[in-house]
Amino acid sequence: MKKKRLIGGAIALAAAAGACLFWKCAESTESNAIRMHLNGKQPVPDFFASKLDLNGNGNVDRMDYLKSKLHAFGAGQALYPAYFTADQAKQLGRTVFHPETGTLWCGLSGTGIEFSFYGKECTLSLTGDTACALGDTVAARYAVYLNDALVTDTQLTEQEQSVTLTNTADEETPARVKLIKLSESAQSSVGIREICIASSRRIFSQYQNGLLIPADPKPHLIEFIGDSITCGYGVDGQYGVDPFKTANENVMKSYAYLTAETLNADYSMVSYSGHGIISGYTTNGNALTSQLVPRFYAQTGHCSAVLEERHKIQDDIWSFAVQPDLIVINLGTNDSSYTGTDAAKQKEFVAGYTEFLKKVREKNPDAPILCTLGIMGQTLCDAVELAADTYTKETGDTNIRTMRFDMQSEADGVVVDWHPSAVTHQKAADKLSGVIRDWLGW
Repeated sequence: MKKKRLIGGAIALAAAAGACLFWKCAESTESNAIRMHLNGKQPVPDFFASKLDLNGNGNVDRMDYLKSKLHAFGAGQALYPAYFTADQAKQLGRTVFHPETGTLWCGLSGTGIEFSFYGKECTLSLTGDTACALGDTVAARYAVYLNDALVTDTQLTEQEQSVTLTNTADEETPARVKLIKLSESAQSSVGIREICIASSRRIFSQYQNGLLIPADPKPHLIEFIGDSITCGYGVDGQYGVDPFKTANENVMKSYAYLTAETLNADYSMVSYSGHGIISGYTTNGNALTSQLVPRFYAQTGHCSAVLEERHKIQDDIWSFAVQPDLIVINLGTNDSSYTGTDAAKQKEFVAGYTEFLKKVREKNPDAPILCTLGIMGQTLCDAVELAADTYTKETGDTNIRTMRFDMQSEADGVVVDWHPSAVTHQKAADKLSGVIRDWLGW
């Protein structure tokens, strides 16, 4: 393992702890937080002021302090609004934390968080970008799991949503939680504002700041770079019936997610529908250069929707501080709509692919690279292999291989816009997993 893949960055009301605690009892830290704010010792961040504005007058003032003292006579419940610190939740994919608002944004397919909690209930507070008001065609789709059981699979069609999970076991038995964004970056994003844990006074006193536990990192991390196939485009829709929309896109049924599960690996998806190396999907014979994966590779996503009235997901640059143990590239399907079998255009593709490999290697100096193609067409498979060869000759880097997926079969079904079905994705995952095991010994 290179390092734990955990969420970094935080806002805190409590001094050194990294998260704030509010306790509805006589020793209320809700009261303490207000008192410290009033005394000027620890001002309340703007994004959290509404939580302490108990009388709703727009300010955190003396009346809020008095009201918080009345809360001390409540039922002895602990409320733990947890912010995203490195010791609280595991990061899934390329997420980005905005400390000014206390929001963790999930743009790319498969991004999310994973953790366990002690207590009775866990509430996830979510927020959407400007795409949330546009309906199920573009609104972000996400799933939440409790102890590996699906609790909700829905879309963020409102600006604010919350999901409450109940721990049916004893409070001292930690419950596992996973939130995964099922749809891709190009349409919309999901923001996670806070995690609130409700527990008994006994559990709160026993675990204090340890009510949240990050999921353990898996032995390996795979970065998948791809297009709509990697995103799980249309896999929950019907061919010839449904148009593409985020409501029928599901990365958890894609070959990439299934491969990571098979190999017990963490993952990061950098994938955009319709995108390619030198051209996105085109129908007029001209290269579509606005939809190129290399253009967005160093970012945390790209989308026209606006986050928190401030900026867009592509304004955040990925640090590459966390290095993958393997990179799988599955690009060329959309490029083939431009190149066809034209020799000059295919030569252009080889040159573009070779340069992209250099860019990937610059950001990931040690990871093996596996170049794949073929599920929806094999027109450029030879070109991918030639690009890998050319790259090795130009750089001397031999830590690279190629693999051809089997072409999808109509007998296994096709889904929206002739994309691979769940059956095809599983077959592709089986083949890819086998190649990785044989090559790297995982």
